Amino acid sequence: MFSFAWPWMIVLLAAPFLVRRWQCGAKTARARPAPEILFPHIERLKAVFPPQLRETSNRLQLIILGLIWLCLTGALMGPRLVDELAPFQDKGYDLMLAVDLSQSMRALDYVKDNQQVDRLDVVKSVVEDFVAQRQGDRIGLVLFGSNAYLHVPLTRDVVSVQKMLDNAQAGEAGDQTAIGDAIGLAVGNLRDRPEKSRVIILLTDGGDNASTIPPLEAARLAHEYGIRIYTIGVGTRGLVSVPDQSGATVMAQFDLDEGLLKKIADATGGSYFRAGDTQALQQVYAQINTLEKTRADSRVYLIYQPLYRYPLGAALALLLALALLPILGKTRFA
Repeated sequence: MFSFAWPWMIVLLAAPFLVRRWQCGAKTARARPAPEILFPHIERLKAVFPPQLRETSNRLQLIILGLIWLCLTGALMGPRLVDELAPFQDKGYDLMLAVDLSQSMRALDYVKDNQQVDRLDVVKSVVEDFVAQRQGDRIGLVLFGSNAYLHVPLTRDVVSVQKMLDNAQAGEAGDQTAIGDAIGLAVGNLRDRPEKSRVIILLTDGGDNASTIPPLEAARLAHEYGIRIYTIGVGTRGLVSVPDQSGATVMAQFDLDEGLLKKIADATGGSYFRAGDTQALQQVYAQINTLEKTRADSRVYLIYQPLYRYPLGAALALLLALALLPILGKTRFA
């Protein structure tokens, strides 16, 4: 598509006519003859510049000057080619994943491919599989430990969400668990989205012990905005192996507050799941599909290819022709 960046610059085309008219008006106002210079050898000049040369030269000069002004005005108008890219509008959900990164997520109580793996590795695996199935949805990622922070804002780029989660490490957000802060941050990023499709999926292996916002208060806030929270409890009960700073493993017990997770889910119309395996997220997936989808925002991206250099180049070529015109005229009439 062709367009101009500043089409109103076309008014400059009238500038030469306005200047000419002003000059004529000024001459009429003076109403007296202009001074003349007497040259004793005027006849010799007339012989060098015959009338035909002068008339032809004046006419061509006016034409070339007009074309130069036309090209310069065209360049100032900013001609350009515009490629319009409008991503398709489809329906989907707005999902915020809140993933626990506290130190307890390093517990080695899962087995994957006949090897012991920690809780976070299992969470990464099931969440990445879950995200891969959410084509068309807007997905964001909140990570939390002692503090909660937005790691990935809502996006359709599910590959980026998977990679960003894969790079997360247990303990990088602190050793404790701030469930209420994570919910509050997720609500803040979902509250302005269309209703009926806003969902928070909270994955944790412990109880809240570091939040500045009480978890149930954050859940009530989510309910006020019509946001459903699905909670998933990670980890096995009892003593589990945990690697220490030296690389050795020690036995420890982390109590999962299932009662709190159930209350959070119930307060918002969601559900609580016990993540013994990947089936928990599949159940969440099935329940989310029962919600009403909302249409995503449409954004139009315009890619501009400027073309001003072409009329500007033509103006320079015409200016060169204007400079050569007297030489060419003399050669012609010699």
